[in-house]
Amino acid sequence: MSRDPANRAGENDEQPRGRSSSTSAGRSRRPQPATVAIGAAWVACVATLLALGVWQLERRAWKLDLIDRVERRVHAEAVPAPGPAAWPAINRADDEYRRVTVSGRFLNVRETLVQALTVEGPGYWVVTPLQTADGTVLVNRGFVPADRRDPASRSAGNPEGAITVTGLLRLSEPGGAFLRHNDPADNRWYSRDIAAIAAARGLPHVAPFFVDADATPNPGGLPVGGLTVISFPNNHLVYALTWFTLALMLAGAGLQRLRRAPAAGQDSEWDHRQQYVRGQEVSPS
Repeated sequence: MSRDPANRAGENDEQPRGRSSSTSAGRSRRPQPATVAIGAAWVACVATLLALGVWQLERRAWKLDLIDRVERRVHAEAVPAPGPAAWPAINRADDEYRRVTVSGRFLNVRETLVQALTVEGPGYWVVTPLQTADGTVLVNRGFVPADRRDPASRSAGNPEGAITVTGLLRLSEPGGAFLRHNDPADNRWYSRDIAAIAAARGLPHVAPFFVDADATPNPGGLPVGGLTVISFPNNHLVYALTWFTLALMLAGAGLQRLRRAPAAGQDSEWDHRQQYVRGQEVSPS
């Protein structure tokens, strides 16, 4: 007895559909290009955040070493300031904040007032050239309030003879302050720019550093020395913890997404397994 042609046609239709469904399910299990791209970007972001955290730890180690070196220099015995032969090698890492002495005569008529804000209040640094046997060294003699900016009002504090100054070696502060530029033509100074001050005052053969005078009292009480602020912000550990926390959060979010991925795949596979049997769709109950 022959089978119903309609049934045979149904069976023939069912088999190709099954193969097509299986093929589609196999394709669904392959990573899609968008998924691969998102995963690569996620890994790159986590790696970048971890690298930033490690970099901040390295910066913290460098900062702690700098603070230690500066502390030792500030409290060390004073040594003679470097002479002209050593000037080309002066640098911030090896020389700044060294405690030095320098001897000579002040050129008081060529002093420069640089605006300052100190624990004594607003006013000026008195930067005076010191003529030595080997050249000229600018000395930040200390602070004077605005109402004593006129040298005649503090003439007692301007020695004429030979003098020895003890203080901290500092490097030039070129350009000016934040949003304020030095204006030599108008005699307005916001930073201790050695080259600009030397040019404005006609000073030859000037050292590439200046000296912040210590707290040794000056006659008449002005200028007030010893007001150098030594402060190195060290927030690198906080920054490192921030980067590591962000990396951990991003990694956690990515892993959570991966955990959810199999369940989503199973739902998709079930959809592909739906079959048409005898022209009727079988849906999950």
